[in-house]
Amino acid sequence: MRIVPRQDRGALVLAVTGDLDIDNIAPLGAALERAAEDGNGPVVVDLSDVSFADSTTVNALLQGQVLLGPRLRLAAPSPFMERLIGVLGLDSVLPVFPTVPEAIDPPLSG
Repeated sequence: MRIVPRQDRGALVLAVTGDLDIDNIAPLGAALERAAEDGNGPVVVDLSDVSFADSTTVNALLQGQVLLGPRLRLAAPSPFMERLIGVLGLDSVLPVFPTVPEAIDPPLSG
């Protein structure tokens, strides 16, 4: 697992790559904690290159939501993550966007 942070239009984007499981999820939790302490813009977790995730990943994301509230946004879920999000109904708790740019600047509804 690898996390590459970058700033993009006032948002912190965390590009996550690889398998996320109990053995390596701690850096994601730490990155979300730092984001909660360090800023006030959107925090976008780019899930496009995540090939596997287990329940500890879900827990880290939910804890991130507690810390960041509506600032936390999931973006571009890989096919695996899309299935996981759908099966668990995470999209009813966490905002999920099809792309990173849409997560940074959500389209206006209405």
